[in-house]
Amino acid sequence: MKITQIRSATLIVEYAGKRFLVDPMLAPKDTYPGFPGTPNNHLRNPTVELVTPMADILAVDAVIVTHTHPDHWDHAAQALIPKTLPVFVQDASDAEIVQSAGFNDVRILREGSSFEGIALTKTQGQHGSDVAVAAIGALLGEVSGVIFKHPDEKTVYLAGDTVWNDFVKSNLVKYLPDVVILNSGDAQFLGHGPIIMNKDDVLSVHLAARNATLVATHMEAVNHALLKRTELRAFAAEQGMAHCLHVPEDGEAFTI
Repeated sequence: MKITQIRSATLIVEYAGKRFLVDPMLAPKDTYPGFPGTPNNHLRNPTVELVTPMADILAVDAVIVTHTHPDHWDHAAQALIPKTLPVFVQDASDAEIVQSAGFNDVRILREGSSFEGIALTKTQGQHGSDVAVAAIGALLGEVSGVIFKHPDEKTVYLAGDTVWNDFVKSNLVKYLPDVVILNSGDAQFLGHGPIIMNKDDVLSVHLAARNATLVATHMEAVNHALLKRTELRAFAAEQGMAHCLHVPEDGEAFTI
């Protein structure tokens, strides 16, 4: 497989001969205001420009939207992505949102979903701690991940916007993924802590799945993402997991 880090949580996953665009945020730098109630909300999003040509980003076979927060499914993506492409979403509510933007092939991920012979299974996650969800759960919303499985490929677990918790732990045990893609930018809400993984969460995943290759994404492109790539790489070296953790720069592609 080949994974290309586009920007923030936006990836292209080339798997079993098909190209999937994941969580597209495609607007130019500084298009949107910072998220209210978060650190550094004086900054505008995205905080960096795209470095991958748009033609390459859009040359895909399908789109996966793990949830419809604007840093995963923005207005630019809705305008630029061809309306005929299949778009996979987590539930009926998100399907309605995507359909309202004019997309006519919207598919809800389920246990037995597939695309061109590739099994796609929705997984659960939680967009923050139990305390954060109890306090601002309506704002954080529902999130999901995806398992990619094919006889000719390694199994991939795209965790989505979640912190380390029992959902993630059980997914690792159930699906035994060879590759785990983690949203690792330590994005936070003021007073409520991280709402995606921080460096300690990445370590927890490594300790629970020592044979898996980890990929860190969703870093350095939105105002409330606090963990820098250099910091995560240094932490990985300290913890003895640098050999199995990719922390790609925007525009970087690599094979696994």
